[in-house]
Amino acid sequence: MAIASGRRSSSLRTKEHARFIEARFNVHYPHLKGSFARVIDHYEQYAQSLLDDFKVADRAPHIAISVDMLDTGIDVPEVVNLVFFKLVRSKTKFFQMLGRGTRLCKNLFGPGQDKQYFNVFDYCQNLEFFGQNPAGVESASRPALGAMIFENRLVLHQDLGAEGPRGDAALQTLRGEVADALHQEVAAMNPDNFLVRPHRRIVERFAVRPAWDSLTPEDYGLLVRSVPGLPAELPAEEETAKRFDLLLLRTQLAVLKHEPGYARLKGQVQEIVGRIAEKKDVPMVAEQLPLILEVETDEWWTNVTLPMLESVRRRLRSLVQFIDKSERRIVYTNFEDEIGPAMVREVGPVYGGVDAEQYRQKMRRFLANHLNHIAVNKLRMNKPLTPMDLDELDRLVFQTAELGSREDFLRVFGDERPVSELIRSLVGLDRKAAKDAFADFLAGSKLTADQIRFVDFIIDYLTENGVMLAERLFEPPCTDFHPAGLGGMFTDDQATRIVDILRVFQQNASGEASAA
Repeated sequence: MAIASGRRSSSLRTKEHARFIEARFNVHYPHLKGSFARVIDHYEQYAQSLLDDFKVADRAPHIAISVDMLDTGIDVPEVVNLVFFKLVRSKTKFFQMLGRGTRLCKNLFGPGQDKQYFNVFDYCQNLEFFGQNPAGVESASRPALGAMIFENRLVLHQDLGAEGPRGDAALQTLRGEVADALHQEVAAMNPDNFLVRPHRRIVERFAVRPAWDSLTPEDYGLLVRSVPGLPAELPAEEETAKRFDLLLLRTQLAVLKHEPGYARLKGQVQEIVGRIAEKKDVPMVAEQLPLILEVETDEWWTNVTLPMLESVRRRLRSLVQFIDKSERRIVYTNFEDEIGPAMVREVGPVYGGVDAEQYRQKMRRFLANHLNHIAVNKLRMNKPLTPMDLDELDRLVFQTAELGSREDFLRVFGDERPVSELIRSLVGLDRKAAKDAFADFLAGSKLTADQIRFVDFIIDYLTENGVMLAERLFEPPCTDFHPAGLGGMFTDDQATRIVDILRVFQQNASGEASAA
């Protein structure tokens, strides 16, 4: 890594990746260790202090190694080198990142030599990608989690049908259980669904359980080409449990096929199980603690069998959710440094470099001065928006010269949610309106003091943020009330009522309620 004039900001994939880059810099430049290049991300204890120092031209650090934290809302005119160490496929995200280099800076290269350009060191071919795909793509193309689980189960079912399991009652039982799971998923697919309809003949054929007892190699090929990823009307499951399913399935296949990746998979299972063991104060974890402590040892893995792994999967899958969110996905990178010849490319002017934080403040001030506007007032009072209200919001926000264009707004706030919902998040919600929405729930239920505090937290959150997604009820700080969040604090009926109330807030803010 060369040190160029001006400040340098690098964008990494994970915090582990960032720390790895910092460590390599320190190896090559030991005399600059600990000051010149520093990791700055949300996990660092002194992140804000480091960020403040980075903004001062003559103060270390001079190289900021970041995971997302410096992509938006940070204005450091001296940044002249941007290093991309991660794939970016979102056009919005890409231009936000380029925007860090677009700030003008006087005398950067010497007296009278102002900043005229900035450099992009792109190690992941993002410039080439956007050269071919100007609109970018806003979602990843990797297979869905459910599709990967189905495919791996299918492979396991096929491999268990080979000569090895013959005569082994435990393996035959496991094969039957795998077939049951595959059949259950296919049987839950609605043939009239527009995604399922093109594969209707296959789905209807394998929706019958006996069809799974005599599959031919051609059948497996037909299933793997057509069925994974099709929607099944099954009860929703915790994503962490499904990811644990996939890990254990891959471990079973590695044992069955004697694959070299077995040691890595074993280590991942042991690490996850170790994280679960740290939550032994949770009653559900305490029940499985003897098994957890066994799986952590290497002795348990000596001559491990597929039914043993299946038992671990079944008994521990629902416990992964208790691991702290920041520890659930630990990624290790092991690769050789093979950098090909550099390509120097001239990139034309970059437009739309809106400073995100300044834009947010300007938008908040503007909306605060228009709280009496009929549509803005409806948003604050949790009243359903009509199509005419949505048009008025558009006219208010996007036909005002001082606020910039719709593209500027979406570049800063993203396009994952309706514009009206994003505006609600800026103006907040009237506290009385939030309390009124929960009035019937509070009056009609005999709640404990902790449950009332939980509802009060939701009301506080809505007052400040306008909308609360149901997923937030199962994340910190909701898990401070109970490790399982909403599900641990209330009965199923009570939890469903709370989610329904939140859904009404969201529908009112987006205009869906009036449309319905």
